[in-house]
Amino acid sequence: MANVVVIGAQWGDEGKGKIVDWLSARADVVVRFQGGHNAGHTLVVGNQVYKLSLLPSGIVRGTLSCIGNGVVLDPWALRDEMARLRAQGVKIDSENLMVAETCPLILPFHRDLDALREDASGAGKIGTTRRGIGPAYEDKVGRRALRVCDLADIPSAAPQIDRLLAHHNALRAGFGVPAIDRAALIAELQEIAPDILPYAAPVWHTLAAKRRQRARILFEGAQGVLLDVDHGTYPFVTSSNVVAGQAAAGSGLGPAALSYVLGIVKAYTTRVGSGPFPTELDDAVGQRLGERGREFGTVTGRKRRCGWFDAALVRQSIALSGVDGIALTKLDVLDGFDELLVCTGYTVNGRSMDYLPASAQDQAAATPVYERFEGWQESTQGARSWADLPAAAIKYIRRIEELIDCPVALVSTSPERDDTILVRDPFRD
Repeated sequence: MANVVVIGAQWGDEGKGKIVDWLSARADVVVRFQGGHNAGHTLVVGNQVYKLSLLPSGIVRGTLSCIGNGVVLDPWALRDEMARLRAQGVKIDSENLMVAETCPLILPFHRDLDALREDASGAGKIGTTRRGIGPAYEDKVGRRALRVCDLADIPSAAPQIDRLLAHHNALRAGFGVPAIDRAALIAELQEIAPDILPYAAPVWHTLAAKRRQRARILFEGAQGVLLDVDHGTYPFVTSSNVVAGQAAAGSGLGPAALSYVLGIVKAYTTRVGSGPFPTELDDAVGQRLGERGREFGTVTGRKRRCGWFDAALVRQSIALSGVDGIALTKLDVLDGFDELLVCTGYTVNGRSMDYLPASAQDQAAATPVYERFEGWQESTQGARSWADLPAAAIKYIRRIEELIDCPVALVSTSPERDDTILVRDPFRD
């Protein structure tokens, strides 16, 4: 049995939540391995809609769910999310939720700094969610972060708190805002600690034991490869590594535990916030994609930018993450289009390129080269087998496989949990 890593192979929002939820029925453990509560995964189960940011998607099924050390954790956001899910009838306790004791904490002044920087950046705004993700990762790398384990003995963390506040108070002075109230911060930490500590655990140790027992482990990524801090469209990226390799570092299991990488891609392309987007459609077609796909961010509510499927970018993501198969989502959104376009490469200042170059200037100059396809008028919504799909839709999928040099393992045809065509089972391939 394989352990499966699920990543987004575009700019996030590809439908990872539904796919992870669907796969979690076959898994024994689900692990989040990077990002924070800037992630947004929506699950639709019957008449219930569950919106998750920090909690792994397996929690809805009751599957053991772990928040790995690669995640930056806002403890107040986690408490609120748990309360919201419990109100929807989801069972959450220390038997089915574990939080790595080494997770760095997102604190209130991280959110402050995130917003101060964005507001001061003018035209240089990156488009962050203002939730403190980036500043928290900076403190982790700067070796001044507070971690979940520090909540168990806050007085002993006093030197680390002083080191952290010395850094942030200097930044706040530069922005002309008051220094952090140390006593108030400690009081906030003492207040939230009892809500988080029951779930704190050495996640790496549990995962190692589960692996020895040959349990099936599902690694759940957030955002998408094109937002990876090293490999994405920098600087318009997130603050963590999103590629599949991060599943090993962000969970505490070695790379040999990663058996199969499943890349999630929409049948078209979307992006939230600033940054390059070669196939973006700023016209009626783009608006139609957004309306049909209900393209608004789960976390922020921001309208997503929409465009045609970019096979060159997905091919790039697949190479960077060693993707073994893809899950193609939102195929039903393309129902009714007379013609569909797929980007196969770019022209950049007169040069032909089969990948998106690294520099912002070249990315801005990239003009997509398109291949055209006949659309289909039949509905694919709710299809659960190849026999339910129009011939033109199958042709579209098969050509995407060729262009990205990667097979389709799953096809999703609606937000509903069971509206999924299984082509290859990632846990067995």
